[in-house]
Amino acid sequence: MAAATPERLKIGVSACFFYPDPARAAFALKTLQYVEQSVPHWIMSGGALPVMIPSPTGETARGDVGFDDYAQWLDGLVLHGGADVWPGSYGETPMQERWNGDRNRDAYEIALVQAFAKAGKPVFGICRGLQLINVAFGGTLYQDIPTQRPEALVHRDAVAYDRNFHQLALEPGTRLATLLAGQPSRTINSVHHQGVKDLAANFVVEARCPDDGMIEAIRHTGGAWVAGVQWHPEFHKPEHGTLDDAPILQDFLNAARAARTPA
Repeated sequence: MAAATPERLKIGVSACFFYPDPARAAFALKTLQYVEQSVPHWIMSGGALPVMIPSPTGETARGDVGFDDYAQWLDGLVLHGGADVWPGSYGETPMQERWNGDRNRDAYEIALVQAFAKAGKPVFGICRGLQLINVAFGGTLYQDIPTQRPEALVHRDAVAYDRNFHQLALEPGTRLATLLAGQPSRTINSVHHQGVKDLAANFVVEARCPDDGMIEAIRHTGGAWVAGVQWHPEFHKPEHGTLDDAPILQDFLNAARAARTPA
Protein backbone atom coordinates (compact mmCIF):
# COMPACT_ATOMS: atom_id res chain seq x y z
CA MET A 1 0.00 0.00 0.00
CA ALA A 2 1.40 3.39 -1.01
CA ALA A 3 2.22 5.84 1.74
CA ALA A 4 -0.21 8.72 2.13
CA THR A 5 0.92 11.99 0.61
CA PRO A 6 1.50 14.56 3.37
CA GLU A 7 -1.03 17.38 3.40
CA ARG A 8 0.38 20.59 2.00
CA LEU A 9 1.31 23.28 4.47
CA LYS A 10 -1.20 26.12 4.74
CA ILE A 11 0.54 29.47 5.21
CA GLY A 12 -1.41 32.56 6.20
CA VAL A 13 -0.58 35.84 4.47
CA SER A 14 -1.59 39.09 6.13
CA ALA A 15 -3.67 41.51 4.08
CA CYS A 16 -3.05 45.06 2.88
CA PHE A 17 -5.92 47.51 3.30
CA PHE A 18 -7.45 49.96 0.82
CA TYR A 19 -9.93 52.31 2.45
CA PRO A 20 -13.03 53.87 0.81
CA ASP A 21 -12.05 56.38 -1.88
CA PRO A 22 -14.70 58.10 -4.04
CA ALA A 23 -12.09 58.61 -6.76
CA ARG A 24 -11.58 54.87 -7.18
CA ALA A 25 -13.44 53.31 -10.11
CA ALA A 26 -14.28 49.98 -8.43
CA PHE A 27 -15.72 49.47 -4.93
CA ALA A 28 -15.22 53.17 -4.27
CA LEU A 29 -17.10 53.20 -0.96
CA LYS A 30 -15.83 49.85 0.32
CA THR A 31 -12.77 48.74 2.27
CA LEU A 32 -10.62 46.35 0.24
CA GLN A 33 -8.22 43.77 1.63
CA TYR A 34 -5.69 42.24 -0.75
CA VAL A 35 -2.26 40.67 -1.24
CA GLU A 36 0.33 41.51 -3.90
CA GLN A 37 0.66 38.33 -5.98
CA SER A 38 4.44 37.88 -5.67
CA VAL A 39 4.24 36.86 -2.00
CA PRO A 40 1.73 33.99 -2.50
CA HIS A 41 3.68 32.89 -5.56
CA TRP A 42 6.91 32.84 -3.52
CA ILE A 43 5.22 30.69 -0.86
CA MET A 44 3.84 28.39 -3.58
CA SER A 45 7.37 27.95 -4.96
CA GLY A 46 8.11 26.03 -1.77
CA GLY A 47 5.13 23.73 -2.26
CA ALA A 48 2.86 25.36 0.35
CA LEU A 49 -0.65 26.77 -0.01
CA PRO A 50 -0.91 30.52 0.73
CA VAL A 51 -4.13 31.72 2.38
CA MET A 52 -4.90 35.42 2.76
CA ILE A 53 -6.18 36.17 6.27
CA PRO A 54 -8.89 38.85 6.14
CA SER A 55 -9.33 40.99 9.22
CA PRO A 56 -12.25 39.61 11.23
CA THR A 57 -12.91 43.07 12.67
CA GLY A 58 -14.38 46.17 11.03
CA GLU A 59 -17.72 47.78 10.25
CA THR A 60 -19.09 44.69 8.44
CA ALA A 61 -17.83 42.03 10.88
CA ARG A 62 -20.06 39.00 11.38
CA GLY A 63 -19.77 35.82 13.43
CA ASP A 64 -17.20 34.85 16.02
CA VAL A 65 -14.15 33.95 13.90
CA GLY A 66 -11.01 35.45 15.43
CA PHE A 67 -7.23 35.49 15.11
CA ASP A 68 -6.82 32.42 17.31
CA ASP A 69 -9.00 30.44 14.89
CA TYR A 70 -6.66 31.24 12.01
CA ALA A 71 -3.59 30.49 14.13
CA GLN A 72 -4.95 27.04 15.01
CA TRP A 73 -5.98 26.18 11.44
CA LEU A 74 -2.94 27.48 9.56
CA ASP A 75 0.65 26.28 9.86
CA GLY A 76 2.51 29.60 9.74
CA LEU A 77 2.20 33.31 9.01
CA VAL A 78 3.90 35.63 6.53
CA LEU A 79 3.60 39.41 6.96
CA HIS A 80 4.27 41.19 3.71
CA GLY A 81 5.12 44.76 2.75
CA GLY A 82 2.94 47.80 2.24
CA ALA A 83 1.98 50.91 4.18
CA ASP A 84 4.19 52.53 6.80
CA VAL A 85 3.85 51.47 10.42
CA TRP A 86 1.99 54.15 12.41
CA PRO A 87 4.51 55.79 14.80
CA GLY A 88 1.90 55.64 17.56
CA SER A 89 2.28 51.86 17.50
CA TYR A 90 5.73 52.33 19.05
CA GLY A 91 4.94 55.35 21.21
CA GLU A 92 5.95 58.20 18.91
CA THR A 93 4.16 61.06 17.18
CA PRO A 94 4.39 61.19 13.37
CA MET A 95 7.09 63.64 12.30
CA GLN A 96 5.12 64.38 9.12
CA GLU A 97 1.52 63.64 8.18
CA ARG A 98 2.61 61.54 5.21
CA TRP A 99 4.27 59.11 7.64
CA ASN A 100 1.06 58.43 9.57
CA GLY A 101 1.03 54.87 8.26
CA ASP A 102 -1.89 52.50 8.80
CA ARG A 103 -2.77 52.10 12.48
CA ASN A 104 -5.66 49.72 11.66
CA ARG A 105 -3.37 47.36 9.80
CA ASP A 106 -0.83 47.63 12.63
CA ALA A 107 -3.40 46.51 15.22
CA TYR A 108 -4.58 43.69 12.94
CA GLU A 109 -1.06 42.38 12.26
CA ILE A 110 0.14 42.73 15.84
CA ALA A 111 -2.85 40.63 16.92
CA LEU A 112 -1.98 38.07 14.23
CA VAL A 113 1.64 37.87 15.38
CA GLN A 114 0.56 37.39 18.99
CA ALA A 115 -1.96 34.68 18.05
CA PHE A 116 0.47 32.67 15.91
CA ALA A 117 3.31 32.98 18.42
CA LYS A 118 0.99 31.83 21.21
CA ALA A 119 -0.07 28.86 19.08
CA GLY A 120 3.57 27.90 18.48
CA LYS A 121 3.36 28.62 14.74
CA PRO A 122 6.24 30.35 12.92
CA VAL A 123 6.01 33.97 11.79
CA PHE A 124 8.09 35.46 8.97
CA GLY A 125 8.12 39.16 8.09
CA ILE A 126 9.02 40.83 4.79
CA CYS A 127 10.01 44.53 4.72
CA ARG A 128 7.13 46.19 6.62
CA GLY A 129 6.64 42.73 8.12
CA LEU A 130 10.07 42.86 9.78
CA GLN A 131 9.32 46.36 11.07
CA LEU A 132 5.90 45.27 12.40
CA ILE A 133 7.46 42.29 14.19
CA ASN A 134 10.01 44.56 15.85
CA VAL A 135 7.23 46.91 16.99
CA ALA A 136 4.97 44.05 18.13
CA PHE A 137 7.72 42.90 20.51
CA GLY A 138 8.50 46.38 21.86
CA GLY A 139 11.03 47.83 19.42
CA THR A 140 10.99 51.17 17.59
CA LEU A 141 11.59 52.40 14.04
CA TYR A 142 13.16 55.23 12.12
CA GLN A 143 10.12 57.05 10.73
CA ASP A 144 12.17 58.18 7.72
CA ILE A 145 15.73 57.05 7.10
CA PRO A 146 16.77 60.06 4.94
CA THR A 147 15.58 62.47 7.67
CA GLN A 148 16.89 60.64 10.73
CA ARG A 149 19.92 58.97 9.16
CA PRO A 150 20.94 61.41 6.38
CA GLU A 151 24.32 59.72 6.00
CA ALA A 152 22.64 56.41 5.14
CA LEU A 153 22.46 54.75 1.76
CA VAL A 154 19.39 55.42 -0.41
CA HIS A 155 17.14 52.54 0.69
CA ARG A 156 14.14 53.54 -1.40
CA ASP A 157 14.23 54.81 -4.97
CA ALA A 158 10.73 55.38 -6.32
CA VAL A 159 11.90 55.04 -9.93
CA ALA A 160 14.18 52.00 -9.56
CA TYR A 161 11.81 50.46 -6.99
CA ASP A 162 12.66 46.72 -6.65
CA ARG A 163 15.77 47.19 -8.78
CA ASN A 164 17.39 49.42 -6.19
CA PHE A 165 20.09 47.06 -4.89
CA HIS A 166 22.80 46.99 -2.26
CA GLN A 167 24.98 44.37 -0.60
CA LEU A 168 24.20 42.35 2.52
CA ALA A 169 26.53 41.71 5.45
CA LEU A 170 25.61 38.59 7.45
CA GLU A 171 26.31 38.47 11.18
CA PRO A 172 28.67 35.52 11.86
CA GLY A 173 27.26 32.67 13.91
CA THR A 174 23.60 33.46 13.21
CA ARG A 175 21.08 31.06 11.73
CA LEU A 176 20.76 33.23 8.64
CA ALA A 177 24.53 33.11 8.08
CA THR A 178 24.35 29.31 8.21
CA LEU A 179 21.38 29.18 5.82
CA LEU A 180 23.09 31.42 3.27
CA ALA A 181 26.61 30.02 3.59
CA GLY A 182 28.21 29.53 0.19
CA GLN A 183 25.81 31.84 -1.64
CA PRO A 184 27.57 33.37 -4.66
CA SER A 185 25.65 36.65 -4.30
CA ARG A 186 24.95 38.98 -1.39
CA THR A 187 22.96 41.46 -3.50
CA ILE A 188 19.48 42.33 -2.23
CA ASN A 189 16.77 44.80 -3.21
CA SER A 190 15.90 47.79 -1.03
CA VAL A 191 12.37 49.24 -1.11
CA HIS A 192 11.90 50.99 2.25
CA HIS A 193 12.26 54.41 3.86
CA GLN A 194 11.64 53.19 7.43
CA GLY A 195 13.79 50.77 9.40
CA VAL A 196 14.62 49.31 12.79
CA LYS A 197 15.91 51.89 15.28
CA ASP A 198 15.74 50.17 18.69
CA LEU A 199 15.74 46.38 18.41
CA ALA A 200 13.07 44.57 20.42
CA ALA A 201 14.14 42.59 23.47
CA ASN A 202 15.01 38.93 22.88
CA PHE A 203 15.86 39.54 19.21
CA VAL A 204 19.23 39.38 17.48
CA VAL A 205 20.41 41.12 14.33
CA GLU A 206 21.24 38.60 11.62
CA ALA A 207 22.28 40.96 8.81
CA ARG A 208 23.01 44.61 8.09
CA CYS A 209 23.64 46.88 5.15
CA PRO A 210 27.47 47.12 5.06
CA ASP A 211 27.36 50.72 3.81
CA ASP A 212 25.49 52.26 6.76
CA GLY A 213 24.79 49.54 9.33
CA MET A 214 21.01 49.57 8.83
CA ILE A 215 19.42 46.37 10.14
CA GLU A 216 18.38 43.99 7.35
CA ALA A 217 17.36 40.80 9.20
CA ILE A 218 16.27 39.91 12.74
CA ARG A 219 15.33 36.75 14.64
CA HIS A 220 13.64 36.00 17.96
CA THR A 221 15.84 34.16 20.45
CA GLY A 222 13.06 32.76 22.65
CA GLY A 223 10.68 29.85 22.16
CA ALA A 224 8.65 31.39 19.35
CA TRP A 225 10.00 31.02 15.76
CA VAL A 226 9.79 34.62 14.59
CA ALA A 227 12.11 36.16 12.00
CA GLY A 228 12.11 38.85 9.34
CA VAL A 229 14.09 40.36 6.48
CA GLN A 230 14.03 43.97 5.33
CA TRP A 231 14.33 43.13 1.63
CA HIS A 232 11.71 41.51 -0.61
CA PRO A 233 12.74 37.90 -1.39
CA GLU A 234 9.67 37.51 -3.58
CA PHE A 235 11.05 40.18 -5.95
CA HIS A 236 14.46 38.56 -6.45
CA LYS A 237 15.15 37.07 -9.88
CA PRO A 238 18.19 35.10 -11.07
CA GLU A 239 18.72 37.46 -14.00
CA HIS A 240 19.26 40.33 -11.53
CA GLY A 241 22.15 38.50 -9.88
CA THR A 242 20.47 38.74 -6.49
CA LEU A 243 20.57 36.51 -3.43
CA ASP A 244 18.90 33.09 -3.71
CA ASP A 245 16.29 33.22 -0.92
CA ALA A 246 15.09 29.60 -1.30
CA PRO A 247 16.96 28.45 1.86
CA ILE A 248 15.14 31.14 3.89
CA LEU A 249 11.74 30.00 2.61
CA GLN A 250 12.52 26.33 3.21
CA ASP A 251 13.71 27.02 6.76
CA PHE A 252 10.42 28.80 7.49
CA LEU A 253 8.38 25.98 5.93
CA ASN A 254 10.38 23.39 7.87
CA ALA A 255 9.49 25.22 11.07
CA ALA A 256 5.83 25.30 10.01
CA ARG A 257 5.91 21.54 9.35
CA ALA A 258 7.51 20.86 12.73
CA ALA A 259 4.88 22.95 14.50
CA ARG A 260 1.92 21.48 12.63
CA THR A 261 -0.97 20.57 14.89
CA PRO A 262 -1.78 16.84 14.55
CA ALA A 263 -5.01 16.23 12.65
